[in-house]
Amino acid sequence: MLDDALDLLACPHCAGALSRSGGSVTCANRHAFDVARSGYLSLLPGDAKLGSADTAEMVAAREAFLGAGHFDPLAAAVAEEAVRAVGGPPKQALGDQAAPGLGGRAQRPGLPPGCILDLGAGTGWYLARVLDRLPGRIGLALDLSKHALRRAARAHPLIAAVACDAWRPLPVCDSVADLVLSVFAPRNGPEIARVLRPGGALVVTTPTERHLVELVERLGLLTVDERKHERLATALDAHFVLERRKEHEWPLELTPGDVANAVAMGPSARHATRAETGTAGTAVTASVTISTYRAGSG
Repeated sequence: MLDDALDLLACPHCAGALSRSGGSVTCANRHAFDVARSGYLSLLPGDAKLGSADTAEMVAAREAFLGAGHFDPLAAAVAEEAVRAVGGPPKQALGDQAAPGLGGRAQRPGLPPGCILDLGAGTGWYLARVLDRLPGRIGLALDLSKHALRRAARAHPLIAAVACDAWRPLPVCDSVADLVLSVFAPRNGPEIARVLRPGGALVVTTPTERHLVELVERLGLLTVDERKHERLATALDAHFVLERRKEHEWPLELTPGDVANAVAMGPSARHATRAETGTAGTAVTASVTISTYRAGSG
């Protein structure tokens, strides 16, 4: 799938078109990037800072927790909102003579229907479920963690996994995405607006103050900023129109192993050890807000 997605991507150094040559990808200016044996492409510049990337342990814990089905209701809700926001089957492919947009990353000729881009995709778990509901589109899983991308590259036949920094200019061409997903992930408003087609949608999932509150109180984990919606608005309102916002809440019954994985897979993993999570299971509340934004019509 990576080869099919190259027309959607751009060199992070010069924004040039990319082409495949064996185990690497290059642009006309001879900037070269490696394709990992596990299938993901690294478009990280040489000075990239990887300190915030998920570790192998965090990714393994997340895969175990998600694999146990605890966030299946969230995956279903995100996929349902994606279908509503995009409006069903792929629209006509972008025109061959589309003009360059922000950042100078021109649209390439003959692009497929708008892709689904997951920024901070992790293992591609949510993106895979969205692609199941929206067949015929390429999925771009963008993340900083090579450990997550190794799994994302295998999460779905239509996913192309790419290593990049969400806070830098994205190595993605202008106006190629019908939909951008951000599930518990960074939100670079200007760059998301650039890669979305006119009228495209951004679906953002954020935790509420009640999310896993029982674990937060019991284990002293990091809390959700009560001004999170205010910060979200600050980051996105200059580029998008809020279309709708809906809360989703469901109960979880977690075993001691589930509790350990829930802690180890998130930001609190850097502040608590698995031993500190204890040996008792618990009833926990999962609570999130799904916000849908619409890009301008151009």
